[in-house]
Amino acid sequence: MISGSSPWIVESFVTARGQRLSAGAVAAFDLSKHAKLQVTGGDRVRFLNGQLTNDVAKAGSDAAIEASILNAKGRMNAHVFLCATPDSFLVDADPALRESLAQRLERYVIADDVEISDVTEAFALFHVIATPAPEIDGVLKKVRSDRFGFDGSDLWFAIGDHDRAYHELGRAIPMWDGTRAETLRIERGIARWGCELSEEIIPVEANLEARAIDYAKGCYIGQEVISRMKMSGQKNKRLCGLLSLSGAAIATSSRLFAMDAERKEVGWVTSATFSLRLKKEIALGFVKRGFNAVGTRLLAPGAEIGDVNVGVPVEVVALPFDCSLAGEAD
Repeated sequence: MISGSSPWIVESFVTARGQRLSAGAVAAFDLSKHAKLQVTGGDRVRFLNGQLTNDVAKAGSDAAIEASILNAKGRMNAHVFLCATPDSFLVDADPALRESLAQRLERYVIADDVEISDVTEAFALFHVIATPAPEIDGVLKKVRSDRFGFDGSDLWFAIGDHDRAYHELGRAIPMWDGTRAETLRIERGIARWGCELSEEIIPVEANLEARAIDYAKGCYIGQEVISRMKMSGQKNKRLCGLLSLSGAAIATSSRLFAMDAERKEVGWVTSATFSLRLKKEIALGFVKRGFNAVGTRLLAPGAEIGDVNVGVPVEVVALPFDCSLAGEAD
């Protein structure tokens, strides 16, 4: 059953482990607006393993896992991160999923000893790319996590400590705002709910198989679709990197067309930005099979000049884009 905020047993501080990035490659992100659920009860492991694409057993006291929650057709209901406490699991997701995620999980609690509590307002959450992560007083839980394609850590605090933790982290390492975080995730080819991820997408199409799917675990809702795609090795579309060849900006949500006489529609743009590290206009987008090989050139609509739409030529490139955080200092 869904209830309000519930008490949480505080664990001892755990030091994150990970490969060190280049000197100066550090950043912190405030994820406190994320939807947060706590799952308790004696059947919580079995229940969540029947819902998530990843193996819940991998979510130890010092490491978070990434996973998808699907419908019976293999399409996404949610994209989540999950970590363990001694008597519960903490789940966080995009703020837009706060209501629907709780409802989706609750729907499958039948005779299970499972309780799902909304603890969004109880905890502050920060993600840090730094090894080792700075030690901040009052941290309730510290776990290894990979949210941007770099070894990082999630830091959980009581919500009342949010402002103090924010300022202490900001004094230790650069605190990145939403704009810089968005550019970084596009550069790293990381799919985001509401952009690349939606209820129309199957997770393998968004390149989530290595990060968020365990093919050896037990059954879960939507597994048959995922297994069939693995066996066939085919995807109708795939999330790709797109590079502007003309230097013109690529418009988010614009359609993509083949560069032939027929101008066949072959995909669409999901996110776009100007990368200061690359000094280029880049984007993420889904491209249909047969047109998504690296090096393929496509056309996106551009600016209207008179009655003519000046298209933006783009090239499909490998993800992540060829850039790093080396040298980042503020």
